[in-house]
Amino acid sequence: MAIQIYLDEILKARGMTSKELCALVGITEANLSILRSGKAKGVRFGTINKICWHLNCDVGDILKFDGNLEEYDED
Repeated sequence: MAIQIYLDEILKARGMTSKELCALVGITEANLSILRSGKAKGVRFGTINKICWHLNCDVGDILKFDGNLEEYDED
């Protein structure tokens, strides 16, 4: 995966559960789980905005590019 997800680490550092974050952000636990696992094909900027606001972090704290190009199918 070209984009690495560090949401679990930020949640742990903030002492927050994924269930608590879901309630604050307004997304389902299933959708957050897909994002946390790195299997999401996309995420809305509004969702990232809310996650970063509630976790008091920057986008670069939870999403990192590993330097590799990964081709995705455009469904």
